[in-house]
Amino acid sequence: MTVLGRAATFKRDWLDGFATAYGRTVRKVPGAYGVVARERPRTGKVAVVIGGGCGHYPAFAGLVGPGLADGAVVGDVFTSPSAEQVYRTAREADDGGGVLFGYGNYQGDVLHFGLAARRLAAEGIDSRTVLVTDDVASGPAEQAGRRRGVAGDFFVFKVAGAAAARGDDLAGVHAAAERANAATRTFGVAFGGCTLPGADGPLFTVDDGAMELGLGIHGEPGVRTVGRLGAEELADELVDGLLPELPSQGRVAVLLNGLGRTKYEEMFTVCARVHERLAGAGLLPVHTEAGEFVTSLDMAGLSLSVMVLDDELAELYAAPCDTPGYRSTGARLEPVEPVRTVDAGLERPDDQAAAGPVDRALSAAMVRLEEAEDELGRLDAVAADGDHGLGMTRGIRAAVAAARAAEADGEPVSGALLAAGTAFADAAGGASGALYGVLLAETGAGLEGNDAAGITPGALADAVDRAVAAFTELGGARPGDKTMLDAIDPFRGILRKGAEASPPGAGAAEAAACWAAAAEEAREAALATAGLTPAKGRAARLAARSHGHPDPGATSFAHLVTAVSEVALKAAAARTDGPATTGAQGEGSRG
Repeated sequence: MTVLGRAATFKRDWLDGFATAYGRTVRKVPGAYGVVARERPRTGKVAVVIGGGCGHYPAFAGLVGPGLADGAVVGDVFTSPSAEQVYRTAREADDGGGVLFGYGNYQGDVLHFGLAARRLAAEGIDSRTVLVTDDVASGPAEQAGRRRGVAGDFFVFKVAGAAAARGDDLAGVHAAAERANAATRTFGVAFGGCTLPGADGPLFTVDDGAMELGLGIHGEPGVRTVGRLGAEELADELVDGLLPELPSQGRVAVLLNGLGRTKYEEMFTVCARVHERLAGAGLLPVHTEAGEFVTSLDMAGLSLSVMVLDDELAELYAAPCDTPGYRSTGARLEPVEPVRTVDAGLERPDDQAAAGPVDRALSAAMVRLEEAEDELGRLDAVAADGDHGLGMTRGIRAAVAAARAAEADGEPVSGALLAAGTAFADAAGGASGALYGVLLAETGAGLEGNDAAGITPGALADAVDRAVAAFTELGGARPGDKTMLDAIDPFRGILRKGAEASPPGAGAAEAAACWAAAAEEAREAALATAGLTPAKGRAARLAARSHGHPDPGATSFAHLVTAVSEVALKAAAARTDGPATTGAQGEGSRG
């Protein structure tokens, strides 16, 4: 808003643009800051006219069209439109059936819409008014009529528009709208303030790490400040705020409304839990909407509205409509079961004693990568999207679970590594997930026919050579591009040298020592990537920013192979009743 909005002309500019963009369905009222539906209703139809300050799109102008509002009038940002503007818009929308005014319960709106209604009455145009009072945070239940109107506006306007469209007279439309208002409750939360057009800073602020429960759509103070909550905990707070005023059973329509800055994907994370909580309380959601309906410029936050349905309200809410901000096909309202997916990598495998060698090695890597998650995220955020730490944690947790299951089913090292690689790639996603997946899977393929105790340095080096070749072919990186390969290739090289230097008959203990030396090389190479400039991946677009910081992929690889080396050295020591080699043991335990 500070970039595109000019305070003095904001109302004019955005409404002109809106009427231009949606000129096929709405037209601007001459001499007024209002719009009416371009499609004229039949003679005698009740005209539903809604309105309030701008800054709440799609409320109010975006809800004008067949099946919903016939006209909308807007004031300056968060300010009531004047009585003159209301009057002119209502006159333009009226087609002989009278006018139903709908707006939130704010003093300025009450005064100006009331004055306009008086002017219409003097000219013989009958009107009725429904004041939306859905916000439970703005007053006690015994004074519900004094509450303010927030996102529940949408439910009330939709019901009124459908009643008018089916031919109800003014008294009938008014009665339906009043029942919708009485059946609707809303509770909201804000994470951050909104910025008025032309302003240098937000209208209000919310402390870092906090949320304001019960905040209004104009920045009015909340009723309670809490720490930042996860999606499920937030859903619980919203539902708990409404349940005391909802019946113990019945069908409901549900609206998750974004306040302007909260994105649809974020709102969706709350939906399933809201559905479960309402159903657990005896309320059956038969229609759920998530999106922007009554916003507050660029405020970060969302609200939950619930309308309890009787047969008529259900019919009216389901009726079709077509507006710039909302469309409905008129499909019948039916219950929908909430979807709950078991997500690989989301839940951490328990700390039970690992049954097999691959499980033990990857479990150690899991602990190491979990400890490094924040570090890896910070490194990735320097020139990319900051999700590398999270991806590694998800990937390694899934890999551990898969390897554990495979070894419990009798799979050898090769089969367990193949299962782990497939699970890692699936859970981590992105380029890093695919590349780690191929490293694990191809290393396993190269070790086919070997058990953990019989792996020789040469077999281990051959398997890693095979994996790195597949990695390079898939990723297309070269040494010096500042990628994972800048730690992987030195690791591979030292492992190969160690294998070639091993004496005839060398077994698992020597293989573990070779791995530990290679892991030390990987750690040093990962640190050295700070001096490189990225040429591959997302970081290449912001190469200058990356200089001076180690590559996150190279760093995570070093963490992984270091953790594996420590497990391998302990296993070798246990088999020989002593350390594999004193030097290798010392190297493997560093970092």
